Amino acid sequence: MITTPSSTLRFASALTRQRTAQAAADELVHAIRNQLGSARIDVVFLFISIQHADQADALAQALRKALDPATFVGCTGEGVIATGQEIETGPAATLWAAHLPGVVTHPLRLSFSSVHDQFSLRDWPDMDTDGIPPPAMLLLADPFSTPMQDVLAVLEEQYPGTRALGGLAGGGQDLGENRLFLDDEIYTDGLVGVALSGRIAVHSVISQGCRPIGERFIVTKSEHNVIHELGGRPALQCLQMAFSQLSSEERAQAQRALHIGIAMDEQRAQFTRGDFLIRNLLGADQQTGAIVIGDVVQEGQTVQFQVRDAQSADEDLRVLLAASHPGALPLGALLFSCCGRGRGLFGVPNHDAAVLGEQFGAIPVAGFFAQGEVGPVGGRNFLHGYTASIAIFSEPGRRNEAGSHY
Repeated sequence: MITTPSSTLRFASALTRQRTAQAAADELVHAIRNQLGSARIDVVFLFISIQHADQADALAQALRKALDPATFVGCTGEGVIATGQEIETGPAATLWAAHLPGVVTHPLRLSFSSVHDQFSLRDWPDMDTDGIPPPAMLLLADPFSTPMQDVLAVLEEQYPGTRALGGLAGGGQDLGENRLFLDDEIYTDGLVGVALSGRIAVHSVISQGCRPIGERFIVTKSEHNVIHELGGRPALQCLQMAFSQLSSEERAQAQRALHIGIAMDEQRAQFTRGDFLIRNLLGADQQTGAIVIGDVVQEGQTVQFQVRDAQSADEDLRVLLAASHPGALPLGALLFSCCGRGRGLFGVPNHDAAVLGEQFGAIPVAGFFAQGEVGPVGGRNFLHGYTASIAIFSEPGRRNEAGSHY
C-alpha cells in the first residue's frame, strides 16, 4: 500500500504495434516518460492483445524495470484501446500510467475455488475505518474462472458503497489462455485490480447502448427471471404492443437486438438514460404470455423495453458523456468496451475512443475490448454486455473530499 506526496494528479497513455516484447516495452516507456518526465508512477495499467500472451512475462518485466510503478495491473483483451484509437485485430499493447499524489493504491487479488465453492480475497483493504469514503475499485477478471456476478455480490456485502469498474479479460478461448497482471505476478485465473482512495475523483459513465421503446410498465406478476404480467396484462402482449409502434426499419433492428430495462431507483419521478439496467430478452411463452429475461425481476419494479443498434449506442454514449459533469476537468480515463461494439456495431473504427476524445479532448485513455463490462447503475455494481464502462479521473474539485465521486 503506497501513499504519494502532495502535488497534482498526472496521467499518460501510450500504444504500440511492435511484435516483440522488448521493442513494445521500449516504445511504451519512451512515450510515457515523454509525458510524465521523471514523476513517480503510482499505478500502471497494461492491456495486451492475445498475440502478446506468450510474451506477457517478458513485456511486463521490461515495463516494471523501466518505470518502477508502485502498482502494476492489466490483462489481455479482444483488442486494445488508447487515446482516440481502438486496435481490434493484430498484436498491440497499450499502457496507462498515473502519478497520484495524496492517493492510496491498494492492489487486489481474488481467486475462486469451484471445489470448495468459496472466494479467496488476499490482503483486501479494511473497511472498518469510520469517516473514510469507500474506495473506487478497478477490476479485471478471467471470465472462465470467475463467477463475476457472485464477486459483485460479495463486494456489495463487504464493501457497501464501493464503486467498481472494469471488465472481463478477452482474447483467450478457454481457461488458462487469458493473462492477468498484478505487480510481479502473472495469473491465468481469478481477478486482479486496484482500489483507489484519497485525493481523487473517479466518475463513472456506463453506456449500455439502448434507447427505450413503448411505454413503461409496472411488473405485477413475476417469478425469478420470468415476467408473467405487466400492468395486469400478459407481458408478451405488452411487448407486442411496443413492437407494433415501431417503423418497419425499427422492427427489423428490434428483432436482432431487443432488450428490457429495469429501473434501479423507483423513487424517481422521471426516468432517463442511465436509470435502467439493461438485460437480454431470452424468450417468450406464447401460451402463457410470459417473457423470460436475463436477470431476476421483482413485482413492483418498473421496466421498459429497449432497442440496441448503432445509432442508439452512439446517441447513448454521447448523451451520457455530455451529462457526466465530473466536477473538474477530466485528466484521464479507462475505457472498457464490449467486444460486440467496435467496428462490428458502428461500421467505423475507433468509435468509443473517438467520442470520448470529442467530449473531453485528448486526455490519456487506455482500455480493452472485454467479454463483459463492470460498472454501477443506480448505486449498485453490475456485470453488463454490449456496454462501454468508463472510469474518468479528475482532481476532487469543489468538494475537495477524499474519494469523492462525481
